[in-house]
Amino acid sequence: MPETVIVTKKDRVAHVQINRPKAMNSISFDLMRDLSAALREADDDDDVRVIVLSGVGANFGAGYDLKADWGGKFGGRGPMSMRAMLKACVEFELTPWNCEKPVIAMVRGYCLAGSCELAMMCCITFAADNSTFGEPEIRFSTAPPAMVMPWIVGLKKARELLYTGDLIDAQEALRIGMVNRVFSDDKLEEETFRYARRAAIISVEGLKTTKAAINRGAEIAGFKSSLDYGVETGAALDATDTDTYMTFKEITAREGLTAAIRWRENQFKEQGG
Repeated sequence: MPETVIVTKKDRVAHVQINRPKAMNSISFDLMRDLSAALREADDDDDVRVIVLSGVGANFGAGYDLKADWGGKFGGRGPMSMRAMLKACVEFELTPWNCEKPVIAMVRGYCLAGSCELAMMCCITFAADNSTFGEPEIRFSTAPPAMVMPWIVGLKKARELLYTGDLIDAQEALRIGMVNRVFSDDKLEEETFRYARRAAIISVEGLKTTKAAINRGAEIAGFKSSLDYGVETGAALDATDTDTYMTFKEITAREGLTAAIRWRENQFKEQGG
């Protein structure tokens, strides 16, 4: 198994771990490929009935790796290149959704942007009380790859969070339905695997058919069509040289990525955010 992913199996439960702790488990090109493959392999394994997805170390994930050359990977920053990039990201993030077996996200620390979307694509999310959730992409004039949040928390709350990129803590995520349960950090793994083992007692046929019925209902209601439309509109935003984006890039080139992020975040702190 590649270094970006660690997989262990016990009691009919596969534990798939994102292994980029030094990069806050941010999503790289290699991780997209390797994690998708690991989840599919676990889904095809006859000895596995439930999959748990987590991150090694203190964080579930900080979103897509901003140090990666995303534009170069997909041919530049034009609308069609950005469309191809977002389509690839959505396909990756849908992997837990498309697995036939239940996938449980086990979240601690930061769960942001694309990583937050990845957790929302899982069937169930258990979180540590130190977790932080949100999609701050809009603050940097970029689009979330997968507009999944409205389907999880509802239109009103999704608008509130997505219009500003505000972050929320685990208790607020629980209140709005983004996560199922919150545990103390030292109990998170014990409680997550307790539930996973209980679910793994159910026949694999029962698990697969129940998940299929739930997923298909959402898809009939337009779930995947809305994600497709989000790609089209997101590509237009990602290809636009807004004032915010250009200033962010200038500061990044001059002072580094950390300085650029700090510049933008300070503007929200001045407004009480």
